[in-house]
Amino acid sequence: MNPPLIAIVPAAGIGARAGLAGGAPKQYRALQGEPMLRRAVRALLADPRIDQVRVAVAAEDPWVAQALAGLPRTVWRPCGGPTRAATVGAALRDAGLAPDAWVLVHDAARPGLPAQALARLIDTCLRQGRGGLLALPVADTVKQAAPASGPGADDAGSQLDAIARTLPRDHLWLAQTPQMFRAGDLGAALDACAADPRVTDEASAVELSGGRPPLLVPGSRQNDKLTWPEDFEWFESWLRGQPEAS
Repeated sequence: MNPPLIAIVPAAGIGARAGLAGGAPKQYRALQGEPMLRRAVRALLADPRIDQVRVAVAAEDPWVAQALAGLPRTVWRPCGGPTRAATVGAALRDAGLAPDAWVLVHDAARPGLPAQALARLIDTCLRQGRGGLLALPVADTVKQAAPASGPGADDAGSQLDAIARTLPRDHLWLAQTPQMFRAGDLGAALDACAADPRVTDEASAVELSGGRPPLLVPGSRQNDKLTWPEDFEWFESWLRGQPEAS
């Protein structure tokens, strides 16, 4: 029997950068009448190989039950922590998975995950027996700002930075999710790097803990993270251009 494949969606944050004025966190923002979190979970459920989606939310979250009502193979657990890493670690412990189980961690703020990209990641990791993540090669020129050396504020009051240098973009990738690892490897990596501020995703925890370097699997622009108000406007516009489901 093949090891189980479980998806974890950390959804305990407040999404302050999304520009929402009070009310529910950004993962519950409606996109064409459907909460973003629900869309992200449905994208994972599109692959029948995923045995279960486990959504980790903050204690006493009053929105999650309604947002996920009726979805198959989906449970939510009030085990969210103060950081993404803490939430994922708590969700792993709550799931009680065997070390060889596969875990996919996906952002609630990536509701546009295409089924083809998800299948590509799962196929690659299972075939190689190795962890990996969806990612996109950097296409734009990348500038690094000089620390605390900007010329000050402009006429509109916005802080300005100056360029310190241009970074070569060869071999640079933008990380997306899902990120897929064996449960034992991911849990050990998160425990080993629990206090390390450099851990911003699951792959960075595996890297910093000395684990086998994760594989980079081509992702999709459709899978971009919705962070700023204009991101939601773009996604709503994209949704309006999609054919209605039959």
